[in-house]
Amino acid sequence: MSKISIGFIGAGNMGTAIMKGIASSSLSGDVQLYAFDPDTSKVEALSEFGVKPAESEASLTAECKYVFLAVKPQIIEGVLEAAAKGATADTVFVSIAAGITDEFVAKKTLPEAKVILVMPNTPLLLGEGASALSRNDRVTDEEFGIILNIFKICGKAAVISKDKMKEIIAINGSSPAFIYLFAKGFIDYAASVGIDSAAATELFTQSLIGSAKMITDSGKTIDELIKMVSSPGGTTLAGLDRLYEGELTKVVNNCCESCTKRAYELSK
Repeated sequence: MSKISIGFIGAGNMGTAIMKGIASSSLSGDVQLYAFDPDTSKVEALSEFGVKPAESEASLTAECKYVFLAVKPQIIEGVLEAAAKGATADTVFVSIAAGITDEFVAKKTLPEAKVILVMPNTPLLLGEGASALSRNDRVTDEEFGIILNIFKICGKAAVISKDKMKEIIAINGSSPAFIYLFAKGFIDYAASVGIDSAAATELFTQSLIGSAKMITDSGKTIDELIKMVSSPGGTTLAGLDRLYEGELTKVVNNCCESCTKRAYELSK
């Protein structure tokens, strides 16, 4: 049985993390990885994981059944035009670029291109990614299953409608940055009242992990979980009152709307 050929155009943090995830998984014996990046040193560094270098976007596409577009949305147009020279009707393009649609990929490559859209996030670098996937109608169940399995290896993965791929960015793609900013507020407060930074970071980050597990595993709604922590007249309610005054949930909604708006701008 011949190996599945998977290529990556772009060997930055995200592309490298996915390649390493594949190389260290049970899929490694069934897959041959290829990569192209203008910075050849990035590709050379992946040789220990069995990744073969490609000379160009077109040569990689000609060699590979699955082609990951692991580049910034601002440069993807030129990348697609170059990759199209090696594409066939059997090529499956896998885009992890924010805001890019399957129609755009097809327009720049082949009219009948097979396209899988993925919105991963940076915790994928630790094998703890949260990735949303969708596909166009030309991708078969088998083809989609292979890519879905790759992202399950790198963390959690969920299938959503492709017309919601821009909206999902705020939920899992960009949200780590929003969570980090939220965390910074607590850790900075700890420092301001003389609490050791390392201790505060350990305690708050574990609180994030534990709270997430409560959401996923407790069987309770978020409103019920808030109530569990909130004793009448206690410290939690005093803090919650200030968050309600600042309309925290409205601020989060505005944040998500701005994120989505930018995704639509990038797709044009």
